[in-house]
Amino acid sequence: MMKVDVLHIAKLANLPLKKEEVEKYEQQLSSILSYIDKLQKLDTKGIEETSQTTGLENITVDDTTTPSLSQEEALSNTQNKHNGLFKVKGILNNES
Repeated sequence: MMKVDVLHIAKLANLPLKKEEVEKYEQQLSSILSYIDKLQKLDTKGIEETSQTTGLENITVDDTTTPSLSQEEALSNTQNKHNGLFKVKGILNNES
């Protein structure tokens, strides 16, 4: 089985890992890389490339505009507004 330096990978990804996690991920990544190594050894000459095998097609919906609240309606239930906008407490320099 392939040896993987999980601590190095975790450092690159800025992920703090516990000792148990390092051991677990080391085994998992080694297993995955071994499987990929087996796949790379397969003879794929004459095999047609595919992007997916399920036959699913794009199911996104076109964007459409629909009527929404006017600015006045959106602000109608607040007492804290300023220049046509919601007024909220500041979070960066303790504004009220």
